[in-house]
Parts: sequence; structure tokens; C-alpha cells
Amino acid sequence: MSTGSTRNPPAIGTLVFFAVAFSLTLYFTFAAIQGDYGLFRRAEIEAEQKQLARELAALNARVARMENLTTRLSDDFLDLDLLSERARDILGYVRADEIVIR
Repeated sequence: MSTGSTRNPPAIGTLVFFAVAFSLTLYFTFAAIQGDYGLFRRAEIEAEQKQLARELAALNARVARMENLTTRLSDDFLDLDLLSERARDILGYVRADEIVIR
């Protein structure tokens, strides 16, 4: 027998454990970045939220304008200038002293 130090090979179980642990780490890292709830998806959702907020603001402004026009044409408050403008625009009315260029 030799009196030198003998080297034992690492146990297979230890290698399997580290391989599985490494694989799980890679999987969860990938899922955290690319998955349905990952960082990239979060950035997409935030960009979409900002776009929808801009659209909502534009629609709210449009609704406010329409409410203003509706109020100005209601029975309680009639804006004759607006009524005249709308009649000319929709019905094509023209006063005698106006010149129409088409």
C-alpha cells in the first residue's frame, strides 16, 4: 500500500445538487427578466399605461368641450353666435353680405 495521500472523487450527489441548483437559478433569473411578470413586461406595461393616460386626458378634454357646447346650445343658456355658426356649418347657410370661396 502506498502511504501518499489519496484523493477521493466528489460524490455524484453533490454534483447533481449543484447542477440542479444552478439550473433553477438560471430559470428563475430568466423568468424574472423575460417572463410574464418580468422586468421587460413591466416596462411594456408602464409605457402602455402612459399612452393610455395621454389618451384619457385627450378624451376628457374632448368631453369637456362637448359639454360646454351642449350647455351653450341648451334651452337655459342659448349662445346665438354658436347657434349661427353651427347652422352655417351644418346646413350651409350663408348671409347675404358674405362671400363663399370653395
